[in-house]
Amino acid sequence: QGQLVESGGGPVQPGGSLRLSCAASESIFMFDAMAWYRQAPGKERELVAKRPRWGSSHYADSVTGRFTISVDNAKNMVYLQMNSLKPEDTAVYYCKGDRPDGGAWGQGTQVTVST
Repeated sequence: QGQLVESGGGPVQPGGSLRLSCAASESIFMFDAMAWYRQAPGKERELVAKRPRWGSSHYADSVTGRFTISVDNAKNMVYLQMNSLKPEDTAVYYCKGDRPDGGAWGQGTQVTVST
């Protein structure tokens, strides 16, 4: 089995930064792409950033220029660097590994942007 575990979330003031981490129990190469999603209360889960094994990364319009997804294949780690955070970024953030069978999800980490 493959498992993904997120960490790095917490409270932060507007304009601040956080780096989320996602640790994979097995090689990231078992996935076609790694991604970060988020879900705010009362809203659908949305794609924030995705990094394919080949090709360019994709970002939601709302985070372009502020968030950066990166991977460290040797350490089986995925990161989401979040800068210039806004209150509307408040959500539970989930790491996902894509596979034809549906892939795998982490349990999520809470990010709360407020004063």
